Amino acid sequence: MKPLNCISCLITLSLLAYSAVKASELEREKRMANEIVDAILDGDAVFLEAENHKFLTIYTEAEEVKGVAIILHGRGFHPDWPDTVNPLRLGLVESGWSTLSVQMPVLEKHAKYYDYVPIFPEALPRIETAIKFARSQINNEPAGKIVLIAHSCGAHMAMAWLAANDDVSQKIDAFVGIGMGATDYKQPMEKPFPLDKLTVPVLDVYADGDYPAVLKMAPQRLAMIKEAGNDKSRQLVVADSDHYHEDRGEELTGLIAQWLHGL
Repeated sequence: MKPLNCISCLITLSLLAYSAVKASELEREKRMANEIVDAILDGDAVFLEAENHKFLTIYTEAEEVKGVAIILHGRGFHPDWPDTVNPLRLGLVESGWSTLSVQMPVLEKHAKYYDYVPIFPEALPRIETAIKFARSQINNEPAGKIVLIAHSCGAHMAMAWLAANDDVSQKIDAFVGIGMGATDYKQPMEKPFPLDKLTVPVLDVYADGDYPAVLKMAPQRLAMIKEAGNDKSRQLVVADSDHYHEDRGEELTGLIAQWLHGL
């Protein structure tokens, strides 16, 4: 009986450890939300719910609304991250796009790409909920569009959502990927991006000083985008910038806003 008891103990400990990890992830997310909600100067904190979990989003409304841009941040960050995310969520409003910046699932600070891969599915219901909320904001605007904008690990999560949907064009009108393909050393992507299967317009944006994996895959991404056949799809480069577009948020936003104007 002792060996069985030992096995039982190990299983119990494993379950407790797993629960602790999940709780710590949600606790970190909660701490980040508490830290930034009171610091939001532009936009409104909106807590949405997906699969019995409430998560933070920041909704910032434009005066003359062309549509809603849903913004997904990179690994371990939050919906008002100073680099990339904040410039986009505020800058696009000036171009007539309301923005909905979404808190994505997070792990501990030093988690790598392969640590995040198993939690990509957790992002899917959040994206679905964000799209429904965004759509509800433009119900009275027949011409209003929904654009999904995703940076770095957010792009991996967005691609998981895109790959899981056969009716993408019924849910969003365009997709913008920023710094797509960022992983970690000796951790290649597990699955290729489904860019060749997307019928909606796609904008692939990366920095000229981006991560090696992002730069190396740029020709492949472009070939896949061209294979999809949408004549409004483009690949653009932000000059003198890095993966996080530190101090280059205005330039990044300008490129994306100009492309969106063409839609």
